Amino acid sequence: MYFLLVKRIKSDFIDIKSSEYPLLLKEIKDPPEKIYYRGNWNSELFRETLSVVGSRRMTGYGEVITERLVSEIAGSGITIVSGFMYGIDAVSHAASLKAGGGTVAVMPCGIDRIHPENQSDLYSKIIKNRGLIISEYEGEMQPARWTFPRRNRIIAALSPALLVIEAGIKSGALITANYSLKYNRKIFAVPGPLTSSVSLGTANLIKQGAYIVTGAEDILNLYGKFSLQSSSKKKTDSNNSYITKLLSNEALSVDEIARKSSKSVSEAGADITKLLIRGRIIQKGGLYYPAEGDI
Repeated sequence: MYFLLVKRIKSDFIDIKSSEYPLLLKEIKDPPEKIYYRGNWNSELFRETLSVVGSRRMTGYGEVITERLVSEIAGSGITIVSGFMYGIDAVSHAASLKAGGGTVAVMPCGIDRIHPENQSDLYSKIIKNRGLIISEYEGEMQPARWTFPRRNRIIAALSPALLVIEAGIKSGALITANYSLKYNRKIFAVPGPLTSSVSLGTANLIKQGAYIVTGAEDILNLYGKFSLQSSSKKKTDSNNSYITKLLSNEALSVDEIARKSSKSVSEAGADITKLLIRGRIIQKGGLYYPAEGDI
């Protein structure tokens, strides 16, 4: 029900003895002897990498932040590594592709399966856009409870740093974070509202010493890169919209915007439409957020 088989062809793989094998992965105690893959193997994809993980129960806030951060990071030439699951993983892969960047999806199953199967379109886009699908398992092996944490060690090992965006207290993303600590990788965490259960895990990571992320530049600095978007943010109007001012504090619905601004819903709705057309704000899940240049 959840597993889609890929058209059977001879599986390609990279052996650990090969010069093409990722160096960071080779450093850990128990690296895979073989990496099976779909797509065109390009060792340059592993030259500069960032692993990104997060909750499958992604919120609208998590989706917006993931798209913003990953788009800018991937656009700078850093390959995004993630686990292909729905939620933060899938948005990370998609945002990387949209930005014209590289991405590597690490699967918890045999290389001849797509899991989850409802993401077959994303699977195809990754391959068509010079990305890679990889697994340490060959054939049609189904994912099992134990293969997910095993997969997570590879995600952690493939990059010098891990970015965690939304994670519950018992999230699989925290398993990846533990591997990153074990491998002496840097850990970045996005703060979120403490009223959200998927922000509690990231809050704990920050308490334990993870770097707080307030923008892509926090991560890009690690790679010696600069934030192009930060240096070319849109100039805000001198009479900045009351809506973008409200949204600079929190995401709001149209009803909340109308109430906080003492306007009618129709008036607020008309102003919202203008800002959407101008690209000043974006909508996710019934809530409105400022566009990146208006943060």
